[in-house]
Amino acid sequence: MNPINELRFAVSDRINDAEVGPKHVPLSLLGDFQKDVSDFLKGSGRDVDPAEVLISVEDGSLALVATGLIAATTLWADLDHLQSPDSLNLIDAKRAAVIERWQAVARQNPNRKYRVADSSAQVNLAVDSSSDFRKLEEVWVAVEKYVLGRVVDWGGKTKANVHLEMNDGTILKVAASQNLLAQEEHNRLYRSALLHITAEENLLTGAIRNPSLLAFEAHQPAYDEAEFQKMVQRGTAAWSGIPNATEWLDDLRGGRA
Repeated sequence: MNPINELRFAVSDRINDAEVGPKHVPLSLLGDFQKDVSDFLKGSGRDVDPAEVLISVEDGSLALVATGLIAATTLWADLDHLQSPDSLNLIDAKRAAVIERWQAVARQNPNRKYRVADSSAQVNLAVDSSSDFRKLEEVWVAVEKYVLGRVVDWGGKTKANVHLEMNDGTILKVAASQNLLAQEEHNRLYRSALLHITAEENLLTGAIRNPSLLAFEAHQPAYDEAEFQKMVQRGTAAWSGIPNATEWLDDLRGGRA
């Protein structure tokens, strides 16, 4: 889903036999809806700063139009996941909680409906008494893998660990033994490192938990021009006695077809 700059959040209901709108809305509903919209936009990682988002109130059902969302990458990823009802495991926990609250209220009150949409119809999320957003049962399996990142902290007086900053900016806290860190000969702090770890991995989301360090592995991410030139020289020397490499390969293969 391509990020855009605007989203429209709407809630509809009938209160005292009249449609909810900007001129007819209980204070409690207005407060709850405003908080839900704020929580959904921010998410757990504060993907959106509410202070930077402008809100306008539209006629019809009670609708809040939020602008200033173009950089909210996880918000758009979560909205993409929500096109499937089996998606609450895949999105931010705070946003999932909002969807669950809306769904619970709508099931108790069939007149209550929530909608999140944009002007291009790229987003069209509806939550009402018939919607069935849910979490799939999570399955975690033991894995052994390698993770690459930048060490931003390590050590610990009682519980040793390594804090690894991943490419997406998240911090992975990897448990380690004090002996393993004490025996480490290289200064890893604020440097890229390849960690060999054990962990539990979520089969649905790919998330990992309870990572534990087995070892630091050799890692050379930089291009080595000198080593490349050595390989070129070896290859050139090996083929120096072959006047035409293409014809030689064709002969090995039994001639051209």
